[in-house]
Amino acid sequence: MDRGRRKEILVGAEEFVEVRTGGYYYVDKTGLIRDLIHKKGKVTLFTRPRRFGKSLNMSMLKAFFEYGCSPQVFEGLEIARETELCEKYMGKFPVISISLKDVCADSYPTARRMLIKTIKEEAVRQKKRMDREMLGKEEQEALAALLTENMDDADIYASLRSLTRLLGEYYGQKAIVLIDEYDVPLAKAFEEGYYDQMLHLIRNLFSQVLKTNASLEFAVLTGCLRISKESIFTGLNNIVAYSVADVEYSRYFGFTEEEVHSLLGEYHLSSHEQELKDWYDGYRFGNTGVYCPWDVICHCKKLCVDSTAKPKDYWINTSGNDIIRTFIQMSEKGFARQELEQLAAGGVVSKEIHQDLTYRDLYATMENMWSVLFATGYLTSRGQAGSGRLYLAIPNKEIQEIFARQLIQYFQEAARQDGAAMEAFCMAVQEGNAVEVERCFQAFLRKTISVHDYSIRDSLKENFYHGILLGFLSFKEGWTVASNRETGEGYSDIVIEIEEERTGIIIEVKYPKSENLEGACQEALEQIERNRYDEYLRNQGMQTILKYGIACWKKRCKVVLK
Repeated sequence: MDRGRRKEILVGAEEFVEVRTGGYYYVDKTGLIRDLIHKKGKVTLFTRPRRFGKSLNMSMLKAFFEYGCSPQVFEGLEIARETELCEKYMGKFPVISISLKDVCADSYPTARRMLIKTIKEEAVRQKKRMDREMLGKEEQEALAALLTENMDDADIYASLRSLTRLLGEYYGQKAIVLIDEYDVPLAKAFEEGYYDQMLHLIRNLFSQVLKTNASLEFAVLTGCLRISKESIFTGLNNIVAYSVADVEYSRYFGFTEEEVHSLLGEYHLSSHEQELKDWYDGYRFGNTGVYCPWDVICHCKKLCVDSTAKPKDYWINTSGNDIIRTFIQMSEKGFARQELEQLAAGGVVSKEIHQDLTYRDLYATMENMWSVLFATGYLTSRGQAGSGRLYLAIPNKEIQEIFARQLIQYFQEAARQDGAAMEAFCMAVQEGNAVEVERCFQAFLRKTISVHDYSIRDSLKENFYHGILLGFLSFKEGWTVASNRETGEGYSDIVIEIEEERTGIIIEVKYPKSENLEGACQEALEQIERNRYDEYLRNQGMQTILKYGIACWKKRCKVVLK
């Protein structure tokens, strides 16, 4: 294909019609429409990790079913080959489509107002599609009630049910309800301490619109977690949930290997296929292997501009990763330290996965933590382990680096907690006692979770030990500690100035490619001499200059002083 005619890659696309009419590249997921119709579920819930295409798929469903659908936007796609199905269902329904992703606030009153605003915006959209003259007085009053922001709780509970009834009477056809990111308000409420209030609000809203609603054709919900029926879907016996563990619908969220292959070929990026596979593949939904689509799209767009661009962790920047930190903290308490190290080494662990959880339960036990990590994409399945258990593993290099960075941060902070150990270490460094420096550092490394076996960049592994050392050395008051300071003819890892003692210290950290720690230390010292790192300290008037070469390998270290 001529480069000038090639479709543009749109990052962060959530509007199906925009993608199709704007000339953007689209990975065809319209088979979801056919499967959804054939299964005829009254209420269907899809749970997938963030950035796996949930919102775009919901926009696709809206575009297909809603009155006024433009058949042209589906031309050439899989669903267009289903001619009988298209004739029967395409553009034949009123569709209520809301996203709860923005219903997140630091207080319940604010979150409540945001929910009302979301409902009102959808009511306004529906009003614009109606002919006012065709509405009776009762229908006009019902619609007006949905356009106010002064709803009481009862009004909120009944709002979506009322809107389905109104649409059903107006169009003479039952309504389809699409609710995207249904669990975001609950997650934020749990974080901010108003969970019970928000749970009560959402539960009653869902109950009225989804349970025994004569005006409902069917409903589809999406979210990251499958919240237990007892907590939010009380009394809803008509809901069927499909998670990352289920075979059904597995190919419709995320990119398959064939889809990534086609995408890379389209943009002449096939030489990067293995690179993308190592970094962004590795997820398994049901029996389908998938890539994270957000990562693939972001990196392909970057490569189209810069063919030398290196992979990076795009996914981590889309939200916080506090769950990993919590997991590490719980592991350090002895619950799963060995299993975390096993995952770090690229291995698998066998765990029973609980699909139905409440937010109160998420972090209550280590068993639940495994389930949350699995549901949110930080771990993935590597097959059945028997007796309802799964083999779990870190999916790819991107997630490996997320784990590694969180480990670095955690142990940097942990290094400063033992004041006596910090003081002993710093005094040994100042006195030039390499044996004691090595002993103190070695003692701490034994307590850490090694990053050696992670399939991450060597530079990040070196930074792990570099960061721990900085945590130790920054403990000492009166010391000026600088990292990667320009000195002589390069940048030294760590430079310390002890003004009162007129003492300067240079530390060069190495992560050897083999277990030759002594050789790595000598290499570090030679680098100090070759690049004249001591020149800066002499110019600062330091009379005593100590030069350390420190090499680390797994939980071992070697310290050499010159």
